[in-house]
Amino acid sequence: MSRVLEALGRFAVEDPDRIALDSATISFTYKQLLDAVTTLAAELQQSGIQTLALAADNSPAWAVADLASIKAEIPLIPVPHFFSPAQIGHLLQQAGADALITDRSESMKALLRGLSIDHQPAQQLSVTLEMIAIETPEIELPDGCAKVTFTSGSTGEPKGVCLQQSKMETVAASLAETTGAMAEDRHLSLLPYATLLENIGGLYAPLMVGATIVVPGMAAVGMSGASGLDIERFVMALHTSGSSTCIMIPQMLHALIAALEQGLPRPASLRYIAVGGAPVSIHLLERAEALGLPVYEGYGLSEAASVVAVNRMGDCKPGSVGKLLPHVDIKFSEDGEILVRGALFSGYLGDVGQTVGDYWPTGDIGYLDEDGFLFLNGRKKHIFITAFGRNVSPEWVERELSIEPAIAQCCVFGEARPFNVAVIVPREPATAEMVQLAIDAANARLPDYARVSQWLTVNEPFSVNNGLWTGTGRPRRQQIFNTYAEKINLLYKES
Repeated sequence: MSRVLEALGRFAVEDPDRIALDSATISFTYKQLLDAVTTLAAELQQSGIQTLALAADNSPAWAVADLASIKAEIPLIPVPHFFSPAQIGHLLQQAGADALITDRSESMKALLRGLSIDHQPAQQLSVTLEMIAIETPEIELPDGCAKVTFTSGSTGEPKGVCLQQSKMETVAASLAETTGAMAEDRHLSLLPYATLLENIGGLYAPLMVGATIVVPGMAAVGMSGASGLDIERFVMALHTSGSSTCIMIPQMLHALIAALEQGLPRPASLRYIAVGGAPVSIHLLERAEALGLPVYEGYGLSEAASVVAVNRMGDCKPGSVGKLLPHVDIKFSEDGEILVRGALFSGYLGDVGQTVGDYWPTGDIGYLDEDGFLFLNGRKKHIFITAFGRNVSPEWVERELSIEPAIAQCCVFGEARPFNVAVIVPREPATAEMVQLAIDAANARLPDYARVSQWLTVNEPFSVNNGLWTGTGRPRRQQIFNTYAEKINLLYKES
């Protein structure tokens, strides 16, 4: 049986009036949550659906739908809120979803019409969500697949990572143990539940220990799209929620530190702030420590059901991503790539020939120090991770930019940054206005996390002679960055 559902049933009996989910409009005790999950699971089973997609804001209803899919043994595909319409269509088709649960049925039906996906009228469910039956190709998921989490899409078509429930709950249990999770905790959900890190660390782990989960919704915590953050709302949510734990991406931590350094009071109830999804600078961690913020950096990947390592109270080394979780083992390839074992995925959707061995290559270069702390040295490939935890292939963005007649050459950067910057060589006789129009056109074809927000033009083309271009026609990224680092950093500073 599911360990999360077992814990839910146990607390519903032992402490039925304990608050499990708390939002501005509704709260669920553990007994009420169990009843809601049982009712919705029966509805889902009676509907005869085989694979369920879930597109909704963070809410108690999202949690009920997730838990009900576990009880009904129906694979769930969370829809990231920042996906473009084309990416949502890819997700639904590749996973073979035959139903979509949502809190915005009219906009979803309009999206389905735009994607030419046949669908039925929306059906009201027992929770504040509606279900839309849809027609997609029938897909056979790997045995035991309980959830398909889609990456943010380093290229135009994001990958679907197939996960078993037992693997996700292994990670959740390890996280609960490592972070000292307890029934007295109030966990504030800052990240979307469609993000695997929050789904496992912010929903499953707290429920396993009988904690209360505060679910204000994305707008209430200041989040919009993939990278929008209202700092005032965000800091207010930390204060008013009375939360003891939360999970942040680096950009959130940066915003919190900046607010406190300007004189806002520190949220006194917080005991554990987990930060992950993208690299965190040691300078930022030092500033957090100076303010008395209990910040602990971690590391993981979807293929390992989220978290692999994390710093913990009384056992923390800034600059590292912490020690391995109890169920994890790693080794290193000859070039230093981290290979991870423990709670691995079952494969990618649509990749029939894929085999997942005992160890999975992470694509990250790193090492373990003598005390067992894991350090990261960088990415093996060019894919960078923004400060909001989104994976971006610069080649993908550059391809869209280069389609435009005004742009001759370009190189895109954004590793651990809140937005992406491009170094552009205009095609004569393009003006600055023409370049801006070209960037606008390219951005319109990209999801918001991949778009170029700032750019600078250079007069000298990238070439083999100046060391900025390869003989096979590719940009030398590090050399380009080194050449224009001052101007690139100035763009971030000014913004």
